[in-house]
Amino acid sequence: MAEDKSAMEQRIDNAIYGPPKIKPDEQRKYLGTFRERVCLTISVAELQERNWSFAISKELQRGIGNQVFLNGNLPHAELRDYIKSATAANANFTLKTDPEFRTDPESLAVVVAAKTAVYQSPVDVKKRYPSVESQPSAKQETPKKHFWQKLFKRETNSLATIGISNATTEP
Repeated sequence: MAEDKSAMEQRIDNAIYGPPKIKPDEQRKYLGTFRERVCLTISVAELQERNWSFAISKELQRGIGNQVFLNGNLPHAELRDYIKSATAANANFTLKTDPEFRTDPESLAVVVAAKTAVYQSPVDVKKRYPSVESQPSAKQETPKKHFWQKLFKRETNSLATIGISNATTEP
């Protein structure tokens, strides 16, 4: 009779609180997946340092990991390149927006994982691609055009190109 009561209590607890999770701290850290499934991780601090979308593309091309988990609590502008890389590689991506996924610098922003255990080591992007870390960022800044340049589609030296010079003419 005591076994029936414990089974009944367990069923009530599952109905009230949900089924028990296996390794909940590990799942919170790796954006809802287990460590043994992870191929590559990018922390929030690393994400803000440079664009690591090439690393995501390389990992997805290896064919081991085919799922990308993104911390959806971060601004969309920071995740845009990683979403493009995942869709270009025809991989599944998921934005995790639960409040348990934090945006502090040591939290993870991007996780590439497999559906089954792969036991990859190391998984940190700086350890996996150390030679690329020392290279300067690939982002090239284009000079911003002023409103009037955009409106009239002229460059800054456009007066010289149409033949008007600064020299004064004598009357």
